Amino acid sequence: MIPARVPVPESPLGLSWHDSAWIPLLNLNNIMDYFSERSNPFFDRTCNNEIVKMQRLNPEQLQNMTGLEYILLHVQEPILYVIRKQHRYSQSQVTPLADYYIIAGVVYQAPDLASVINSRLLSTIHHLQSAFEEASSCSRYHPSKGYSWDFKNGKSLTAKIEVPTREEPSSLFQRQRVDMLLAEITRKFPLPVPKPVHQPALEPPVEIKQEIKTEKKDMKPPPERKPRVN
Repeated sequence: MIPARVPVPESPLGLSWHDSAWIPLLNLNNIMDYFSERSNPFFDRTCNNEIVKMQRLNPEQLQNMTGLEYILLHVQEPILYVIRKQHRYSQSQVTPLADYYIIAGVVYQAPDLASVINSRLLSTIHHLQSAFEEASSCSRYHPSKGYSWDFKNGKSLTAKIEVPTREEPSSLFQRQRVDMLLAEITRKFPLPVPKPVHQPALEPPVEIKQEIKTEKKDMKPPPERKPRVN
């Protein structure tokens, strides 16, 4: 009998979630309600936030409870919100479990330190392997001369045709959000108004008269030719 294959759980770092109906209305007051939607795979229904919501308690009661909870950690309106998942043992003792960031209405899980190190190591190994393969393609061997390098022909073997990537056009939501951010930055940091530069009055040009001196030379007539006497 062939044993059943256990499905490999998908990494949450490759998942994302969003609700298009909420995105234009997101703000500081409703971001936790947006994160606690039932279709959000990052939200755990057994957390204390769900108990407080069902019993219609004050959100401040979370500090008096123990167990799993979600808190709003950082806000940068209107584009970025960071939510932390943590386990509370007392009012002053908590253990962070995961961080989630909501950017432009899309929820992602922030990678942990181990995932970042593994990703960097895999990227480094990939580039080193590509460098070794490219170097080995340029090596040549001759029975009488031994090993040599032929970079001119080796590059042609490993050259790849670059296909231009087509950039996707921006959405209406992205353009509106960018305009809002630019307007807010311009309001906080107004551009300095250049001061007019006072130029000194120009004096009228002075006419320089040059006297042209003409030298008169004495003009003498050519000498007369006398007849030659034999």
